[in-house]
Amino acid sequence: MQHHLDTNRANWDDRAAAHAARNGLGYHVQRYVDDPGLLSEIVRFDLDRLDDIAGLRTVHLQCHIGTDTLSLARLGARVTGLDFSPVALAEARALVAETGDQVDFVESDVYSALSVLEPETFDLVYTGIGALCWLPSIDRWAAVVGGLLAPGGRLFLREGHPILWTMDERIADDLHLRFPYFEQEEPLEWDDDSSYVETGRPITATKTFEWNHGLGEIVTALLGAGLNLTMLVEHDSVPWEALPGQMLQRGDGEYALDALAGVAPLSYTIQAVKPLR
Repeated sequence: MQHHLDTNRANWDDRAAAHAARNGLGYHVQRYVDDPGLLSEIVRFDLDRLDDIAGLRTVHLQCHIGTDTLSLARLGARVTGLDFSPVALAEARALVAETGDQVDFVESDVYSALSVLEPETFDLVYTGIGALCWLPSIDRWAAVVGGLLAPGGRLFLREGHPILWTMDERIADDLHLRFPYFEQEEPLEWDDDSSYVETGRPITATKTFEWNHGLGEIVTALLGAGLNLTMLVEHDSVPWEALPGQMLQRGDGEYALDALAGVAPLSYTIQAVKPLR
């Protein structure tokens, strides 16, 4: 597992630098400097479901370069971003130093979060899309979430649907299920020099390891960690072109299936609450 973690970290170190470039590509981070009220498209998508978070002690797990993290701060939350990539955190700190947003950042992998953050002190644990596939055990993740939340606190997660992760994106004009839906002990190994956003150069640390987790496994893990499920909404879109040649981009930056619209969920939003003692 350490090899998998180190390999994925090298990939995300490389991606972080490319994603934060100020050349109009990647995450277009200059927009957050130019517009102090701008929220990321990821946070805006779930704004009504997220509800008022002003004043909430919030931790954003797997925060990457901090665009969603600072967006939560702009909604009034007191936010700490956590990520295992030192390059991503350096970019995130540089960005908020420029924007003036009040965010703290901590370096750690998710499974070690309880050793670097005080347990049961967060009103909100937030995770944005494209995060869970990098974690080998969904039960361990749920236990960390439960450990971070204060009684009455909640998890808020939007993620790519596990049925999407089973699809073979290399086959155009149809949907083909090829990869495991349920969590497997051994990961899928990938070797790819591109990223999910346009970058000005190829990724050089090309190998990654990923694990899928079925929706039932995720829900069961959260229940097993003592949380109560309060929301589960499936969506017909994702915020990147997950299946090239088969999707149309909407005005909100989301991509939905074109000819096969509505045949499968592509992402979901889930919320779970830690009971009061």
